[in-house]
Formats: sequence, C-alpha cells, structure tokens
Amino acid sequence: MPVTPLILSAGTQVVALVEIRGTNGKAVHPRGAVGVIIQSPADHLHSYRVRFPDDFEASLKRQEISVLAQYQSGEIGNDPLAEHDLYQHVIYRCVIGSRAYGLDTDASDIDRRGIYLPPAERHWSLFGVPEQLEKPSNEEVYWEIQKFLTLALKANPNVLECLYTPIVEHATPLAQELLAMRSAFLSKLVYQTYNGYVMSQFRKLQADLRNKRQVKPKHVMHLIRLLLAGITTLREGVVPVHVGEQRDRLLEIRNGVAKFEEIDAWRLDLHRQFDAAFEATKLPERPDYHAANALLIKARKHALTANAT
Repeated sequence: MPVTPLILSAGTQVVALVEIRGTNGKAVHPRGAVGVIIQSPADHLHSYRVRFPDDFEASLKRQEISVLAQYQSGEIGNDPLAEHDLYQHVIYRCVIGSRAYGLDTDASDIDRRGIYLPPAERHWSLFGVPEQLEKPSNEEVYWEIQKFLTLALKANPNVLECLYTPIVEHATPLAQELLAMRSAFLSKLVYQTYNGYVMSQFRKLQADLRNKRQVKPKHVMHLIRLLLAGITTLREGVVPVHVGEQRDRLLEIRNGVAKFEEIDAWRLDLHRQFDAAFEATKLPERPDYHAANALLIKARKHALTANAT
C-alpha cells in the first residue's frame, strides 16, 4: 500500500521551507518564516493556504512547509515515519451518524469511525503516534486504541455508538473481541455524561434563541436523540443506535416543523425519565477497567508480532 501523507488541518502552525515571494516575484518572507494554515487541500497533491503574521497569504505544497512543533524538535521533526500511512493499521471501521440512526436522506454523508493499532516501534519511538487520525473531507475519524478505550470508559456517546452500531465495515479478530465485551464499558456514568451534555447544550440553545432568535434544528434533534439513547441504555443495558419508532418525531424537529417550546417540554420530560432510569438501572457504578486494560495489553502484544490489518 502506498504511503499517503496525513492532511494537516486548518489552524496548524507551520514553518516555510522555501522563500515566500509575492506576485511581483519579490521576496516577502524568508525561508523559516512562521505562518498558520487557513485552508487545507482535499488531498496531498494540492496546496495549503498559509497566512503569515502580516496577513500575507501564500499557497504552499506539503513539501514546502513543516509543522512548527516538528521543526522545533530538529531531527525528531524529520522522522521519515512522521506521516506514515497509519490508516493501514485500522483494526475497526464502522458507520455511525444519520445512516446508522435511520435518519439519513439521499444527501447524507457517511460518517465512518473506528480504531487503529499502531506498530509497536512507532508507538514506542520518540515520534509517538497521534491520538486520532482524521479525514475531514471523507467524514472519517480513527482513534488510537488506548484513546478509544479511555473515551469508552468515560461513556463518550460517539465512542459507545461505535461499539453498538449495526453497520460494521471492517473488524479484525482483536476488534471482534472488543465488540464481544462491549457491555463492560457501560455504567452509570452514562447518566452524567449524556444528561450533563444535553443540559449544557440546551442552555446555549436557549441563549441563542433569545439573542439570535434561531437555533439549528439538526443540533436540537440530536440532543433529544441523545437523551432517548441514554434512557434506553440505563434501562436495557445496551446502547440503541437506530432511533426506531421515534424517527418521525425526530425528523419533525430536524425539518423545523416542531416548535421549540414543544421540544423543550419533551426534553424536560425525558430528563425526568432519565432520572428514574438512573435510580432503577442495573448497570454498575463504574465500567470494567480491568477488562479494558487486559484488552489493551493484549493489543500492545499483538502489535509486536503481527500486522494489525
């Protein structure tokens, strides 16, 4: 498989490895000037748009810039594996988002998420590995396995949905073992994580409604969906991904048909149901940290001896 450089995201500070010239051909900034990426290309064949402190902008190829942190690290920043195609070490790939929720349309994106297990030598090296790989243009995110497990243990909704989505595109034997023990990540922390996030977001929505007189219906819909999912998780011990019989009502919110006052009343009722589900749930106080740790150790050992793909 060919090595494909990772796309640097907007906001990344970079160092110019070439002299920066203006449209008249005159030097504007010397080699070594620091700028920030304001626009990233869809692939490594095209240029980045970089803005310098004086607001001058230039289009530069990937080989013409270095990430500032890597540049400052000297030889460490020049690791030939720094942009190794870690995507070939993805051990789990699934689809979440609207297509998994049953809320998709013909125009809906395909949101892929998953896990990658880096080679041991890369993981142990000075250069390290990123906590996650991102392809914004393709709506793809892959977490390094330890990061994924940590988020799952904290009841992160996006990560728990990865473990319970009905749409799995790729799973190695190690990933299948993870799926088989997914209930180990469920605990009463679901209540605090889901409930707390929705409450904080609705406070912001209410402020937007007062100040801007509008809110984003799609965001409102997903907050209600999150409450519904949290309640079911506490009651049944599984994370529901597909919205089932609530589909039509949720689509009314997304399509702007439902009034905010009605939605907020439903939300408050769902919070009460969430409280009751929390009181009655059979889920443990905390997830099974020991099981998660055992899987991580097994994965690290596996990375020593085999290609994770």
